[in-house]
Parts: sequence; C-alpha cells; structure tokens
Amino acid sequence: MITAASSLVEVAFEVCTAMDGAGFTVVMTGGSAATYHAPDAYQSLDIDFVIHLAGDHGEDALRAIGYVRQGQHYAHQQSPFPIDFPKGPLAVGRDLVSTWLTDRRGKQLLHVLSPTDSCRDRLMQYFAWDDFSGLEQALAVATAQRDRVDLELIRDWSEREGSRAKYDLFVGRLRHS
Repeated sequence: MITAASSLVEVAFEVCTAMDGAGFTVVMTGGSAATYHAPDAYQSLDIDFVIHLAGDHGEDALRAIGYVRQGQHYAHQQSPFPIDFPKGPLAVGRDLVSTWLTDRRGKQLLHVLSPTDSCRDRLMQYFAWDDFSGLEQALAVATAQRDRVDLELIRDWSEREGSRAKYDLFVGRLRHS
C-alpha cells in the first residue's frame, strides 16, 4: 500500500508488481534507476518505467494502487512520486536493452536497469545535452556500484555514440572519487 511515507523504491515495487499482474513488463529507467542504485547519492523526484511487454488493463492496475492519469503522467494522492512511461523501446542511446535486473521483496518485484545500463542511461543525458546532472548521476551509480559497473562496455558504447572525450571525463572523475 502506497502512503505519503513510501519511498521512491517502495512505490516502484508497488507499481511494477501491479503492472506485472496486468501482464505488463515495465522496467524502471532514468533518474529513478539511478536512485535505486545510489540512494545515498541521488534522489529522483519521479519514477520512469519503459514498457517492454504490454498486457491488458494497465490503467486499471495503476488505479487499483491509487494512481490516476494527469496529462502525460500518473499521480497518486498520497505519494509525491509521479509515474511516467516514456516511449520505448527500452534503449540506451542506440543500444537496445533486452536484459535488466529483477529484484524481489516477498511477493513484490521490480525490474530495473542494471548498474552498467543505468550509468549509460545517465551518461546519455550528458552526452546528448551536455547536462552535467546526468554526469553526476552516472558518477553516483558507478561509485555506489563500483564492482557491478562494466567500464569497458561503457567505454566501447561511448565510442559508438561519438562521445569518447566525455567518457574520459567521466572515468577521470570516477578515479578521483
């Protein structure tokens, strides 16, 4: 049950579980995935899910847990975290994402980008728009999940995205953190 005291991650588990029950596979992305991987370093103000597989009655599932559509997002009377479903496919830059983490807490589940893909997602914000908040979020995830982030994969992807110099700045900052 979602209350005013529910954390972003608790709300994400509720939403993902409800959508799964309606036949949808939704994967948490964006800043909310960064919050999941680095909660002490970054706090997103909303929750983004990309729909990977669609079922029936998604709005009914959201309504059952207290979310109602307000324009392009869903809002909850008790929770400060709006839910958004950015247009898919699930991708980071030009790379499609076909695997993710699934965390389980009792009967609840949460699909979320891996730490490596969360770093890439946040770096893409920096690469595409020179948004340094994306760089900071990528650094937070990479620092918090140091043993779970594949820097070689990120380097190769950065080169394919034409952003090797920005990747080098990221790695330089990471080494000094």
